[in-house]
Amino acid sequence: MNRLIFSFLILTLIACSVPVDQPPPPTAVVVDTPQPALSTPATTIPTVAVLNEIPAYLTAVPENFNPVFCQDTRALQLLIDVQTAIQTRNGELLASLVDPASGVGVRYLRNGNVITYFDNIKFIFETTYQADWGLGAGSGEAVKGPFQEIVLPSLEQVFASNPVIACNELKVGGTTYIAEWPYSGMDYYSVYFPGTDEFGGLNWETWAVGMARQAGKPVLTALVHFMWEP
Repeated sequence: MNRLIFSFLILTLIACSVPVDQPPPPTAVVVDTPQPALSTPATTIPTVAVLNEIPAYLTAVPENFNPVFCQDTRALQLLIDVQTAIQTRNGELLASLVDPASGVGVRYLRNGNVITYFDNIKFIFETTYQADWGLGAGSGEAVKGPFQEIVLPSLEQVFASNPVIACNELKVGGTTYIAEWPYSGMDYYSVYFPGTDEFGGLNWETWAVGMARQAGKPVLTALVHFMWEP
């Protein structure tokens, strides 16, 4: 159900965006006439207010807002495909979203190591390779383990949480550091889980999904994790 909510939110944003060099996708929402998303049962999709054709979920237009990227329905579709690959643990699908020549860099710890996956990302949900993700914040101890044990639980929780989504804007909760997107010139979406009241929101998490273009088509290039640190 959470994955459907996430997909409905993305599809709503697609409907409120100006497509780039292509007609609206078959699932685009016609005003006042809600349509079923993909093959799911028909339902009423909540509307999103539009400010100068920029979705109003952006509380303020970020300095580096790129309308060519942020209004490209293909980038939003890539975000949906990333979520689907994660929640179905489909390595082949995830590999199809990555340029095998440049790969995708995964950074689980803010100041940790970037583990880059190329065509081998298709095995990411099965491999038991003990990757070195760096030193844990606060403890200073090495964080080592396979992707499926260290990184995947966090990705699954954030993408299944009905998250806040922002284009080229890093949405985070309370921090003891300055949260910054580390790749200058790379477009991205941030997927933000605001945490729960039980923990006063301190269990918030954000995954920033970096994208580049290959032959004009968006491809997945980076996954960067942010969370509260002591």
